Amino acid sequence: MPTFQDIVYAVEGPLGVITLNRPNYRNAQGYRMLDEIDQAFGLAKVDPAVRVVIVRGAGGVFSTGHDLGTPEDRAYRQGLGARPGIESYDQFKTYNLDMLLAWRNFPKPTIAMVEGYCIYAGWMLAAAMDVVFAADNAEFLAGFVEYMSIPWDIGIRRAKELCFESRFITADEASQYGLVNRVLAPADLERETYAWAMRVAENSPEALRFAKIQMNKAQDAQGFTQALEDSLGDYQAMMYLPGSAMRMEGERRLLTVDLAVKGKRGERFGLKP
Repeated sequence: MPTFQDIVYAVEGPLGVITLNRPNYRNAQGYRMLDEIDQAFGLAKVDPAVRVVIVRGAGGVFSTGHDLGTPEDRAYRQGLGARPGIESYDQFKTYNLDMLLAWRNFPKPTIAMVEGYCIYAGWMLAAAMDVVFAADNAEFLAGFVEYMSIPWDIGIRRAKELCFESRFITADEASQYGLVNRVLAPADLERETYAWAMRVAENSPEALRFAKIQMNKAQDAQGFTQALEDSLGDYQAMMYLPGSAMRMEGERRLLTVDLAVKGKRGERFGLKP
């Protein structure tokens, strides 16, 4: 078993449980964390005892998105040694698209167990899972992200509405829109998520595998994977637009996320809480 620093991986009977474990950074996803998540999926894939994988976050938060510059992540990225140019492009694509597509196509059922914040890359990770269970205190924030599954997650018009405005939605809203399967009281979330996963684990691995293949094929027939590949190019074009300002000055927060936070606090349009 590898030694992980940013996640915890445990096998509990037929369940493989991946826990994002950077609560001091609200489980922001650095490249090291993403590599460790991928390694954990690799362990679950080859372990015949594991029938279902659960992904969750420590500290009452699923994930507040990508790590935008902690010292640990900067050092890890530098250690990867990608040179400017095609190597940097390949690295960016690996961590922001290829891994997520691989997890989406993981050969066993997967479930995201979401509580607290689920922002941008948090949404990406949850959406790449087959099923999403959420606590009723979970809050989701959609935006123009690298793994742009949002039109499939909640529909085109709703995706436009939320991405244009940049606002958090509740777990109940996320369920109404189609991203979340079940909304549960925080005290019940773990018990009910694990109970559902255990029931799924009783099913035939072959039936589960082929049911998932067929449903992912149906989505791909609508252009899912190709659209996400195309969208990554649009995302990178946006990132490198001359004069484009994407982040808060001096802070590890995107401007669009800051707008949504101000909306939560009632600070937009000069309003005060």
